[in-house]
Amino acid sequence: MQLHDVHQGIQKRKKRKRVGRGTGSGHGKTASKGHKGHSSRQGYKQSPLTEGGQMPLARRVPKRGFFNGKFKKHYIIVNLEQLEAAFEAGAVVDEAAMRAQGIVKGQEFDGIKVLGDGTPTKALEVHATRFSASAAEKLAKAGGKAVVVPYRPHAVRKAAQAATEATAG
Repeated sequence: MQLHDVHQGIQKRKKRKRVGRGTGSGHGKTASKGHKGHSSRQGYKQSPLTEGGQMPLARRVPKRGFFNGKFKKHYIIVNLEQLEAAFEAGAVVDEAAMRAQGIVKGQEFDGIKVLGDGTPTKALEVHATRFSASAAEKLAKAGGKAVVVPYRPHAVRKAAQAATEATAG
């Protein structure tokens, strides 16, 4: 190869391949699709994952880990500072009380988790599904109580709420 041959055949603005424009174009008759078979037919689209006879990438790559999102639990996060600001000393803080104060909203959750952000000065009795270790410790130090209520899926809570509304209304 000579220096003047290096860029031979390389074009900056290459013309696009125009198929089906007669035999003189070199891409006429079957329009570069070959004879017969599904790839020669109208409307044929090949999957971008198809790699001919080669083992597809999705099957070559090792699979690790597992996530079963269907059974994932969704918790509403509440901090101690929110409870401190919203409730008086000696109050019993449960889901209904938090809803009344606007701390908990919506139906699509499985429980309430209390985190230890903030320092409580009031003795509160907090009913929640889960507590962080620091939140439970801070509540006890302030003279309050951390009461763990059982986990109830939001589907069960929805059904129970619908039943109470039906009897009330």
